[in-house]
Amino acid sequence: MVAWTLVFHVIGLVFWLGSLLAVTHILASHTEETSPEVRASLSHLESKLLKGLAHPGAALMVITGILLISEDTHVLREAWLHGKLLLVVILIILDLRVTFRARAFQEEKIEMTRRECMALHGAISLVFFGILILVLIKPFGLHRRVAGLERPVNPVAELHLRR
Repeated sequence: MVAWTLVFHVIGLVFWLGSLLAVTHILASHTEETSPEVRASLSHLESKLLKGLAHPGAALMVITGILLISEDTHVLREAWLHGKLLLVVILIILDLRVTFRARAFQEEKIEMTRRECMALHGAISLVFFGILILVLIKPFGLHRRVAGLERPVNPVAELHLRR
């Protein structure tokens, strides 16, 4: 069960992050486009990516993340997970910013610049990079490597072993 949940968690990640990065890049091109037909096509593409891939991917990722944590609640003690969850909240905020700014831009209520779009693109990439580091390396973890194997650190047991 955990393996399949993890597979769907990663699929949600690919849909969510991939779509957000694509939308910010398309928005950057959209800001410089002058043709009304092309602008309409780009608006349609941005909306389809956000509604059809990014937001379902985000929902899938959050749901499977909750399931993964419920399978092993001890992971809630891990500092790397706290960092990851903070970065996920930041990613949700960035997603909402992209969505609301794109919608307002498409409705011609605001102007966006290429620079703003690329700044959002860069911020999303940095947050994603941080999440990858925390998940794959698990710095600040309660695990220590012992003879090539990972085992949880139990401070009380460590004291008894030293005696």
